[in-house]
Amino acid sequence: MVVEDEHLLLKAIERKLRLNNLNVIACDSGTQAIDNLNKKSAPPDAIWLDYYLGDVNGIEFMQKLRQNPKWADIPVLVVSNSANPDKVSKMMALGAKGYLLKADYRLDTLVLEIQSLINTKRQKQNGQ
Repeated sequence: MVVEDEHLLLKAIERKLRLNNLNVIACDSGTQAIDNLNKKSAPPDAIWLDYYLGDVNGIEFMQKLRQNPKWADIPVLVVSNSANPDKVSKMMALGAKGYLLKADYRLDTLVLEIQSLINTKRQKQNGQ
């Protein structure tokens, strides 16, 4: 799942992930992401989360996400334009697996990061 409120960036991320053979649920708001999670029988393998969304911020989204036991173990990679140390530490305390600045990474590298989270989750599920 990708949660990003900048439409063009959301489409670029979605396209890049699909080119890497990943299924993508693209959401342009935190509310849409939570609604999608509620509709799905199985949670996504990982969530790519922008910190600043139009309707909620990353902390609010993570708090909602972690309130539901079905979603508690979904690995979340926060990809943002802002790396305020207080925000980063709060996101990590809420269970984010990483917090990366958009400006510091190419899209290809960010895709590798999300693939790594997915691979790690799948290995744990398979008892490896």
